[in-house]
Amino acid sequence: MSTSSVGRVSREKRGHIMLIGLDRTPKRNAFDQAMLDDLVLALGEYERDDDARCALVFAHGEHFTAGLDLANVGDAFRQGWTVPAGAVDPWGTFGGPRLSKPLVVAVQGYCYTIGIELMLAADINLCASNTRFAQMEVQRGIFPFAGATLRLHQIAGWGNAMRWLLTGDEFDAHEAYRLGLVQEVLASEDLLPRAIWLAERVAAQAPLGVRATLASAHQTLDDGEKVAAAALQATAQQLLTTEDAKEGLRAMLEKREGKFKGK
Repeated sequence: MSTSSVGRVSREKRGHIMLIGLDRTPKRNAFDQAMLDDLVLALGEYERDDDARCALVFAHGEHFTAGLDLANVGDAFRQGWTVPAGAVDPWGTFGGPRLSKPLVVAVQGYCYTIGIELMLAADINLCASNTRFAQMEVQRGIFPFAGATLRLHQIAGWGNAMRWLLTGDEFDAHEAYRLGLVQEVLASEDLLPRAIWLAERVAAQAPLGVRATLASAHQTLDDGEKVAAAALQATAQQLLTTEDAKEGLRAMLEKREGKFKGK
C-alpha cells in the first residue's frame, strides 16, 4: 500500500485499487484550477498503471464538492480549458483521452455541478444518505458543460432530467437513487467501506474481460448498437485465447474464485 498527495488530490494504492481523494476541505472541495488539474492527472496515473484495476474517487471532509470555484477557474473555461499532458478526461468534454478502466465514485454532503457530472461519466456511484445534489448552472447564468446535458436524460428520462437541469434546484439522495444517478444509498459511516469493497470486487475480476465489457458498452453509446454488435464475436475470440480465460474455466471447474493476471 502506498499513499501520496500532490496538490489538491490524494492517491492511495491498495492492492489492485487506486483511491483518489478530493482534498480541498476548507473550501468544501470546490474545484479550483489546481484541484481540477490534479484530479485528471491522478486519473491519468491510474490509466497507465497496469496493476491498478479499479479506481475509487471519494472526498476528504464532510462534502464531496461544492462544484466549480468559478472565481478561480472562470478565465480558464472562458478561454477553453483542456486537460494537461498525461491526464485523462473523465467527463469526455475537455479534449483529453477517456478512461478505459472502471471508475467508482462515492459522494457525501454537497455534490454540486461538476461533481454530478463526474458521477454521470463514472461506471458505479454510491452516496451517503445526507448527500445533497444540485446542477445549479442555470442559476448562475451558464449551463452544465461537463456532460449533464448529454447523460442525465439517458439514465433518468427526459422529464426527470429537465426537472433538475432547468431549475438548478437541490435534490436529495433518495431522488438521486430514483433517477438512477446512484446505485446504493448508505449511512455516512458505511459509505467509504462499502465503496472500497465494491471497487475490490471489480478489481478481483479478469482485467481484460472488464475492460472489454466497458469498451463494448461505450461503443454502443458512441457508435450505436449495430456497430458494437458487429465487434462482439472478434473480441470474444480474442479473450478466449488469454491466460485469464483459461484460469476462469479452471476456477469454475474447481469451484473457487479466479486469480487473474490480466494476460
